[in-house]
Amino acid sequence: MSGARASKSGETARFGRRREDVIHAASALINELGVKGTTFAELARSVGLNATSITYYFDRKDKLVVAVFASTLDWLEDAARQAAARSTPEERLRAFIGSHVDLRRRIRLGEKGLITSLSEIRTLDEDAQEPLLQQYGRVVDHVRSFFGKGRSGERRALDTARAHILLEAMFWWPVWSLRYSVRDFERLEERIFDILAKGLAAKPGEWEPLPLDNHAWRSREDGENEMADAFLRSATVMINQRGYRGASVNRIAAALNVTKGSFYHHHSAKDDLVYECFEKSYDRLSAAQIAARNADGAGWTQVASALAELIDLQFRDPMPLLRTAALSALASDERGSVVVRSNRLANRFAGMIADGIADGSVRAVDPMVASQIIMPALNGAYEARGWAARQPDAASAVRLYAWTLAAGVFADPPDIS
Repeated sequence: MSGARASKSGETARFGRRREDVIHAASALINELGVKGTTFAELARSVGLNATSITYYFDRKDKLVVAVFASTLDWLEDAARQAAARSTPEERLRAFIGSHVDLRRRIRLGEKGLITSLSEIRTLDEDAQEPLLQQYGRVVDHVRSFFGKGRSGERRALDTARAHILLEAMFWWPVWSLRYSVRDFERLEERIFDILAKGLAAKPGEWEPLPLDNHAWRSREDGENEMADAFLRSATVMINQRGYRGASVNRIAAALNVTKGSFYHHHSAKDDLVYECFEKSYDRLSAAQIAARNADGAGWTQVASALAELIDLQFRDPMPLLRTAALSALASDERGSVVVRSNRLANRFAGMIADGIADGSVRAVDPMVASQIIMPALNGAYEARGWAARQPDAASAVRLYAWTLAAGVFADPPDIS
């Protein structure tokens, strides 16, 4: 009997290890190809099995996808919980950043197991989404607690924004870290901590953005958009809300009260539309940057003006910027060109920050690292629309959200209640 039990125990352990191998391989493929592009055949090749064997571990693709997201959330929740257990806010922030940097270091050195972009959770059926979103809510609660326990009112709202920006920065880190050697990771970790801890403004909390001429990047208010622009607006909103898979051609057409044929009259395929949405978003972001850079004022005033305008756009404009999570839907060549353009926009922010350092209005930070914290904060602001709507007014929402970038996560605004 004992021999039979040992044999069964060994089989169970092997099954568990093999299942984890399948989840890790699927995680890598979803990061590279997206949920849509990840097939059992491709997955089987990556783990040395045949497609039929994959069904021994997961009989349906949606179950595999849920397991991948759950594995990522398990890691993320554990990292947040461990960091939250540290004694001080500074130690908590360092621990959380360090866990992400260390994971990326281990992966670059060959260790299996990736964390996966969580953006496509929203494409799952509601029954599958619910436990995953509840778990992500626990992650946010842990991260929000880094900055203080039992805070309420505006202070809790501020801590929610801090948690959101910190998480978005960590989700974007795997993308831009590829431009650096792992030998630079220790330094990058310090630079990330410094920027998030103390912000960018040389005068802590300075926030006096200038109004910009917004005709070039705001949606038209007269309702006379061309149909092509209407498709871009509808697709951008739907992809941001439902993910690539959830934004079907039928849904996009129905939102505009047109036929599916009308869609294909303007766009040969949905993938082409996604690429055009990215191009439109980056055109608008670029226009706002240039308007801010050409405005009067010191370097920080120019950066703050761009931030204020783009955050407000993300909070209130009928057409937000497309979330970078949609990158996985693009073909590899198009994805590469989109990332290149994203880096160029980040480089422009880096240049504006460098100008601010030179004139004394921005702290002496690493401009390249700062720009890669700004970009996900702007991109992720769309997800905070509900949060923004609960603030006293639009300007207050923008200022409270941008406070982390201006002053860091440890200093509260002097007028907060």
